[in-house]
Amino acid sequence: MRDDTEDPNYLMANERMNLMNMAKLSIKGLIESALNLGRTLDSDYAPLQQFFVVMEHCLKHGLKAKKTFLGQNKSFWGPLELVEKLVPEAAEITASVKDLPGLKTPVGRGRAWLRLALMQKKLSEYMKALINKKELLSEFYEPNALMMEEEGAIIAGLLVGLNVIDANFCMKGEDLDSQVGVIDFSMYLKDGNSSKGTEGDGQITAILDQKNYVEELNRHLNATVNNLQAKVDALEKSNTKLTEELAVANNRIITLQEEMERVKEESSYILESNRKGPKQDRTAEGQALSEARKHLKEETQLRLDVEKELEMQISMRQEMELAMKMLEKDVCEKQDALVSLRQQLDDLRALKHELAFKLQSSDLGVKQKSELNSRLEEKTNQMAATIKQLEQRLRQAERSRQSAELDNRLFKQDFGDKINSLQLEVEELTRQRNQLELELKQEKERRLQNDRSIPGRGSQKPESKMDGKHNMQEENVKLKKPLEESHRLQPHPMDEQDQLLLSGKPQVCQLCQEDGSLTKNVCKNCRGTFCDACSTNELPLPSSIKPERVCNPCHKHLMKQYSTSPS
Repeated sequence: MRDDTEDPNYLMANERMNLMNMAKLSIKGLIESALNLGRTLDSDYAPLQQFFVVMEHCLKHGLKAKKTFLGQNKSFWGPLELVEKLVPEAAEITASVKDLPGLKTPVGRGRAWLRLALMQKKLSEYMKALINKKELLSEFYEPNALMMEEEGAIIAGLLVGLNVIDANFCMKGEDLDSQVGVIDFSMYLKDGNSSKGTEGDGQITAILDQKNYVEELNRHLNATVNNLQAKVDALEKSNTKLTEELAVANNRIITLQEEMERVKEESSYILESNRKGPKQDRTAEGQALSEARKHLKEETQLRLDVEKELEMQISMRQEMELAMKMLEKDVCEKQDALVSLRQQLDDLRALKHELAFKLQSSDLGVKQKSELNSRLEEKTNQMAATIKQLEQRLRQAERSRQSAELDNRLFKQDFGDKINSLQLEVEELTRQRNQLELELKQEKERRLQNDRSIPGRGSQKPESKMDGKHNMQEENVKLKKPLEESHRLQPHPMDEQDQLLLSGKPQVCQLCQEDGSLTKNVCKNCRGTFCDACSTNELPLPSSIKPERVCNPCHKHLMKQYSTSPS
């Protein structure tokens, strides 16, 4: 079973793919470098020269060989001559190429045609028109050649980008004829160590394409070298044959010269005999002599032709030897380039393994980060829900605060002036009470002194004491009424103050005036001291939401106030 790599169709397809990749690289590099250069390109511009070399290889791919006197010849000038039949504008270029002085070979004419078409910015249009006529191209190309397949149409489409380039060439026929079309791959090779990520994969693919093309080109060059070697062998054989023919011709010339000498001797002898002999014999000898001279002239002309042909063969052999040397040099350079490409390929493979390892580690890191991100999102959602609940509570608290501030403001508006006036009255009454207590104390001391000084007043002492006590209770009742009014309007919610009041005031109910060991309670509204019977009710006060113990008068007053006030 034969390997697929030895199949001619497979090899041609591989060559087409490699040539298309090289055309992409050369066109892209030419456009980028020309735009960065920012001036009109000339024939010495290296990327432009390489572009023409690549185009020449593309046009030569799959050409049918034409047999000539010197052997098989493959020239792409024939298909390019057809363009003037398809596009009339190309007739001017074809005429210019034919009139160009110094062009002697079809290859030189094809190279000149490519340069003129690029200067005219019509190269893409001409190539598309040529590729669309497959029936005309079949005369020059094999069925699986690049110009007959899809790759040729792709290259023709890529040539549209060259319309942005301005070029000006000074063409010399001798240079175009003798130019050697060798691709300089160093212009398109990339440094594999600088490639990272997706860019690195793209450069690896490009370098692999370059490597495949270099291998294919090396194989093609080897085949060309073998063909040239076969031609050299054939030329050597023909040279040997011509040498033998030349030796035969020399021998024949020597023979003819000897015969001519003999003929001369015979002619001299005949002349002498003619002088002596009859006239008819002389005429026959003259005819024989003229025939001998004619034969000698023909042999001499044949010898000159053979010598000229031999000189031409020798010059062609020298040219072929020079071409062989140049091809050997190119093969050596291509082998060096192939070695460097293989080394770069090994480096790229190592880099690819390293990138694959880094990619796996980065995928693992991304997976961990995605898990962490999902957990963080869950926590974020929980915190968002908590924040939403807190915002709702905050709004409720804000509404409660606003309502409390409104109630406080309304309360201050309603009772602020009254509370201030009552506080003033309380202060005045407190001052009067202190003054009365002071007067009472002085009166007590004066009475005690009087009682001591008058012995008969001792029996009236209990009665006066009772009267004084009764008067004191009346005064206390009078003083506590305004205090009760003020305490009804001014709440005091602190329990510690209640304890201080219970400890500071006399343990007497302010309503029933009962004293003793009964339990005493402090009214949360008026702050008075009452027994359990006089403080059995509980009501919510403005100072607290919970119900608080109040005395019976405060309970009645507050119930009336709550029933009349809407707030």
